Amino acid sequence: MELKQQIRTRRPAALRPLTTDIFRSYIPDQSVEYILQWFLEHKVRLRISSNRLSKSGDYRPSRQHLPPRISVNNNLNPYDFLITLVHEMAHHDVWRAYVMPNQLSFFRSRRQAHPKPHGQEWQHHFRQLMIPLMNTSVFPPDVLYMVENYFRNSNVSTKFGQHLSRVLKKYDKPDGKEFVENLPFDALFRLPDGRIFRKKEKLRKRFRCILVNNNRVYLFSPLALVFCLTPLPHLQLTVLTPLPPLLEGEGE
Repeated sequence: MELKQQIRTRRPAALRPLTTDIFRSYIPDQSVEYILQWFLEHKVRLRISSNRLSKSGDYRPSRQHLPPRISVNNNLNPYDFLITLVHEMAHHDVWRAYVMPNQLSFFRSRRQAHPKPHGQEWQHHFRQLMIPLMNTSVFPPDVLYMVENYFRNSNVSTKFGQHLSRVLKKYDKPDGKEFVENLPFDALFRLPDGRIFRKKEKLRKRFRCILVNNNRVYLFSPLALVFCLTPLPHLQLTVLTPLPPLLEGEGE
């Protein structure tokens, strides 16, 4: 069930106090005005959705005379919510810059192929949207470090997502969940649906786990969040060395 909290672009002056309150409930205060201004300038709806296990957010372009829509899960911590929101905003900027003009073209035979979902065009717009937010008044140092590191090594976006997920997890409200990769070998863990597994060895990128009641084998992502039934050893946190500020235009 999705929360009925939507931000529309009609009569922005009248909606400004309401949208400000909504944003302050989900993202860091220092980022509210910047994000709010973007939504006031674009005809995009924002929907705050209930928790979805398969994704944290998504973007739907305009179709059948409906405006574009961004949705973000309501259970994300403020830093995770903000990064996910900007991620989807970048998809809209790509759609508006490359896809929409192509769809309106009368010369169908000359239409260009759509940009890749997270290709160079998206990376460029994601970077431009994130630069004004990349300071310690918005993000804590460890999260800021990971974001800055991504823009210096954008060709390793998969690893960036994994490392960032580990850092962001520290800012979640306590929920008893832990990453599968942090569980000791042979540990028992439970999924939200009640099934109990025993963790085994890692096979390439995923962990082999055995369903206790029938011994069937399942492969789990290292970053799958589960309820651990075995006491965990103390996890030592890595101290990250801050990177120099990322200036606009660097590396271009």
